[in-house]
Amino acid sequence: MAHTPSRHPRIPDIAQLSGVSTATVDRVLNQRAGVRSATVQRVMQAAASLGYLPQADIHTASQVQPQPLRLMVLIPEGSNRFLQMLGDVIGYAQDHWAPFNVRCQAAYIESFNPDALAKALLHYGKRCDGIAFMALEHPVVREAVAQLAEQGVPTVTLISDLSSSRRVAYVGLDNRAAGRTAAYLIARFMGPLAHSPKSRPARVAMIVGSLRYRAHEEREAGFLHLFEEQFPLVQVVGVREGQDDAEKNYSQARALLEQHSDLAGIYNIGGGAEGIGRALKEVGADRKIVFIGHGLTPDTRALLIDGTMDAVITQNPQGAVMNCVRIFANLRDGREPTSGVETTRSQVIFRENLP
Repeated sequence: MAHTPSRHPRIPDIAQLSGVSTATVDRVLNQRAGVRSATVQRVMQAAASLGYLPQADIHTASQVQPQPLRLMVLIPEGSNRFLQMLGDVIGYAQDHWAPFNVRCQAAYIESFNPDALAKALLHYGKRCDGIAFMALEHPVVREAVAQLAEQGVPTVTLISDLSSSRRVAYVGLDNRAAGRTAAYLIARFMGPLAHSPKSRPARVAMIVGSLRYRAHEEREAGFLHLFEEQFPLVQVVGVREGQDDAEKNYSQARALLEQHSDLAGIYNIGGGAEGIGRALKEVGADRKIVFIGHGLTPDTRALLIDGTMDAVITQNPQGAVMNCVRIFANLRDGREPTSGVETTRSQVIFRENLP
């Protein structure tokens, strides 16, 4: 970048030469985050060329931008398609995080194993500046989070929270509200059956991933409470765990259908909806039993289209990761963790409003 230095260069001169705004120049010269590395280089080269920074050179320019925050997102491995989509978002959306000067990676860990999760937290805590993870409600996980807090490594719980812990923030749905929403939808789809006399109570069932997830426990509680409050004649016939696995959910659904010939609804609290859908289709109940689940994925989308599922409660995976990035950037810059972070909102998707 050839230019004859002026006697008294100013910020507008640097802005004009580098082709950016004066505000951007100010951010670069004061070493504030939120500017792309290539832009930092261009501004610093312009400043050096104009003589604004007599000691500046290409090496200095490369050092002005703070090192990117190294963020890790721990994702339970397995067949949960929504979590797979979350990992994909982290892999292909690096450009979205660039204005925050962060590098975000995903690591897959053993599902439903609190010891494995705690070990992963401590392992990656030595190699990164912040960790987002889907929490399992367990003392060893809580202790790992506390150790990381002592070491200055902040953690954010994602999708499922961790009670009484030192995590800095939670990013995800209000899961009690999600469970209540599922119960309300099932009852409304059931119509008169939801108000049947006690001699012939309507029955609905729940299949969860694992009650070690606080999210699943809270969804179950919200589901049960709404039926108790508004539809007391509906009988909820227990909880079965399928560990978000399609084959296990298939087996659980077949057992429920064989045990309760008058089953009117199924709420799938976690993943693996395709297994439940297959069981419903095999017995010809795919358009007779109300089926509500979570997470808009290619599998649940197909079940909505063919009428097997009636509704899906979902959240935006890219928005969830972006909220985590914003929280860690806020901590780095000395702001309140949730400053500028939008509340996670649930969407109820039907076949007729599929995005």
